[in-house]
Amino acid sequence: MEGFIALYIFMLAAFTGYEIISKVPVILHTPLMSGSNFVHGIVLVGAMVVMGNAETGIQTFVGFIAVILAAGNAVGGYVVTERMLEMFKSSRGKK
Repeated sequence: MEGFIALYIFMLAAFTGYEIISKVPVILHTPLMSGSNFVHGIVLVGAMVVMGNAETGIQTFVGFIAVILAAGNAVGGYVVTERMLEMFKSSRGKK
């Protein structure tokens, strides 16, 4: 029964997140990306803690995958934010 409750919470969080993000105005995307990068950094730390406390091989493997995905997500978020901020810089000084 505990697995069904966890699945229900996950589905509810995914639906709620999608509905909230889909209604964000375009002008707020850059600040939201910066905030989400902070959250992804916290997810990375949590994944490292989970991997460090793993007791079996499968738990270690799942923790390793979580660390890889969280790190990729955080780095990708910073890259996208940097590219978006480049669009707002003045082109007068560039040649």
